[in-house]
Amino acid sequence: MDGAYLAEWANLLLRWLHVIAAMAWIGTSFYFMALDQSLRPPRDGDPLVRGEQWAVHGGGFYLKRKFWAGPGFLPEKLHWSKWEAYWTWISGFALFVLIYYGQASTYLIDPDVMDLSPWQAIGLSLGLILLAWVVYDLICRSPIGQDGVAMAVAGVAGLALAAWIATSLFSGRGAYLQVGAMIGTLMAANVLMVIIPGQKKMVAAIAAGREVDPRWGAFGKQRSVHNNYMTLPVVFLMLSPHYPMFWQHERAWLLLVAMALAGALVRQFFNLRHRGITAYDFWVLGATVVVLVAVFIAPPRRAETTAAAPAVTFAEVQQIMQARCVECNMPRPTNPAFASPPKGVLLHTPAQIRRQAASWAQQVRTEAMPPNNSTGLTEEERAKLLAWVAAGAKLD
Repeated sequence: MDGAYLAEWANLLLRWLHVIAAMAWIGTSFYFMALDQSLRPPRDGDPLVRGEQWAVHGGGFYLKRKFWAGPGFLPEKLHWSKWEAYWTWISGFALFVLIYYGQASTYLIDPDVMDLSPWQAIGLSLGLILLAWVVYDLICRSPIGQDGVAMAVAGVAGLALAAWIATSLFSGRGAYLQVGAMIGTLMAANVLMVIIPGQKKMVAAIAAGREVDPRWGAFGKQRSVHNNYMTLPVVFLMLSPHYPMFWQHERAWLLLVAMALAGALVRQFFNLRHRGITAYDFWVLGATVVVLVAVFIAPPRRAETTAAAPAVTFAEVQQIMQARCVECNMPRPTNPAFASPPKGVLLHTPAQIRRQAASWAQQVRTEAMPPNNSTGLTEEERAKLLAWVAAGAKLD
């Protein structure tokens, strides 16, 4: 078995694990945020209890209670929520390394943006991930971190700076995943470096009969809330490789910030809803941002056919495909970056070229194909391909 085939299996299995772990982590985040916002004063007036929630699910009733600083004793069995976070990061970063570091020349580097060697690109990527955590952690521990509004402003500004730097260094697709890796690392590091250590200190204090320092819980709550607002933006970035209309745009960094902000606004709507506050303005504002982005990036109609322009023959199209596309889009690609044709698009026979016309035309139109224009598809060739599709994709 060759390396490309094994890499394809690794890609599949890591992606599968990543999605499963992310579902578990995000589900946990959503659940506990909703639970915290839904707590009501305890019916028995227990001064140790911050709030409680009665719920019905799965054919039974549940009573969930949150204590201010522990219940006064150490439960024999204590459930922890951490491995879903760890495995989401481990699988996601492994996938990032496999695709974007292992095939840096194809996915991470765009010579038209910055002509980097693979090791330079990988070094910059790792450095930015580490720097993002250091700066974020320092801000959280500063007075800014104690002010929700100030922290939100700092977060948006930091995201904009990260997006601008990433799109100035890497390919559009690589930049979006780079920012996604940075945000995902912040979220996982929040769990590993702040939330879990604080909870361990609380458990140790209860076991030793000491008073629990409320700051430990407050620090964990702060980072948990941050993680909750980062979930929808990071999910968008996970999906972004499939949508070149964003990362191929000349204002790709701004589009990234706008879509992330839309996700955070929608998350705010649901968080308030759990508290019994229906603030549709946040939902409407988030949806409005998405609509404005859609209008902003809508491509102008190309003059793909004109009365004066000569008709493009299939022979011309097939010649362009053979020179620019077939190395990737054939049953066994000759391009070493692929073990199978991307998205299953085959362009090695006339019938396949015609049958897949709508699919590959969109990739050509958005300039996502070839990846980073690695085969040198010219504007004239691109126009011919699109003109042929617009004229009905006929085999002459």
